[in-house]
Amino acid sequence: MKSFKYVARDSSGNRKEGHLQASYPNDVVSWLREQGLTPISIKESSVKAAKQKQKRGGRRKRIKSGELAALCWQLNTMTEGGIAITTALQAISDDIENLRLQQILRQILEKVERGQTLSDSISEFPKVFNQLSCAMILAGEASGNLPDALRRLAEYFDNRDKLAKKVKGAMAYPIFVLVFIAIIVIFIMAFVVPRFREIFDQIGGEMPAFTVAFMNVYDILRTYVLHIIGFSVVTVISTVFLAKTKKGHYFFSRLALTLPLMGKILSQAFVATFCKTMSTLLDAGVSVLEVFEIVSTMSSNDVIKSAVTQTKEQIVGGTNLSMSMAQTGFFPNMVVKMMQVGEESGSLPKVLERTAMYYERKVDSTITTVMGLLEPLMIVVVGAIVLIVVLALYLPIFSMSPSAG
Repeated sequence: MKSFKYVARDSSGNRKEGHLQASYPNDVVSWLREQGLTPISIKESSVKAAKQKQKRGGRRKRIKSGELAALCWQLNTMTEGGIAITTALQAISDDIENLRLQQILRQILEKVERGQTLSDSISEFPKVFNQLSCAMILAGEASGNLPDALRRLAEYFDNRDKLAKKVKGAMAYPIFVLVFIAIIVIFIMAFVVPRFREIFDQIGGEMPAFTVAFMNVYDILRTYVLHIIGFSVVTVISTVFLAKTKKGHYFFSRLALTLPLMGKILSQAFVATFCKTMSTLLDAGVSVLEVFEIVSTMSSNDVIKSAVTQTKEQIVGGTNLSMSMAQTGFFPNMVVKMMQVGEESGSLPKVLERTAMYYERKVDSTITTVMGLLEPLMIVVVGAIVLIVVLALYLPIFSMSPSAG
């Protein structure tokens, strides 16, 4: 259980503050509603959270999907309770921790108070509120159901945040493994091998072939260590510059999708996001062409962007959605078939929602598989390195033992 600090208003508009023990923020929302209170903000108030807040001070942080999800949930709760959007924005901006988001909310509030719509106001901050956010809010305003649009948007940001964390975790683990192995190798070469080298030089005599080969490799690495570091730095810098060119970016985009297991995770994660986004937007009344315009901005991978753009062009040319997606060669057959079923049954948003859930589970399953493979692989690699070093360093000692006796 966590401790949450809440700020709410009663039916008379009076401000209420307090703390509540709960597992999740949604539990606090439910409890407040049962008490006849309208939530304004809910924040974790643990000692850890307080320390982190003190440490961060007034720094401007990057705005994360989780923060946008919390913002949309708060706006949804307040507008659903009949509170005006200006009052809701004012209350939330007064109590928000992220100074950058607070500043943006206050600017949005000023624009709304001057007569701009919420969708027009947030569209002036494209680095924070993407095209999907603007389209969802606009659809909610047009239909007269802004709270529902905010709820859908909150769910979208929640799902995106969870999926992004899973993918980043899966991508970070192999890097951690490689860094860990590199540290072990550097430690052995810098501290262990030199000591044994001194012992072998003092003892003299002929060493086993395996040890000689190992020492030759060690000498090469020690002699050319600066050259190796320099080459590595030049390679990294060259790769970064190459990735910024059009052809280079496309090459690395394709390479990322063809990596063993990791490429599969990236593809599945995009398909899950793609289906979820389409479902959300279509359900809100956004046109298919506008949906693809929005989706094309959601990935930095050129191969994925190209597939989405090709699909849109095919639709403009008169081809139906499922056939257009099939012709790109990127989308899995199952997704194409589900699109076809959705088109024929007239329930495309629901079908897309289920497809998104299926691929989210596939991402979880693939990540579990990757972790399951990497853990024993790390043990094997580290064990192999240690075995090679032990054999190379102790074989001379074992070979000398009989003669010493």
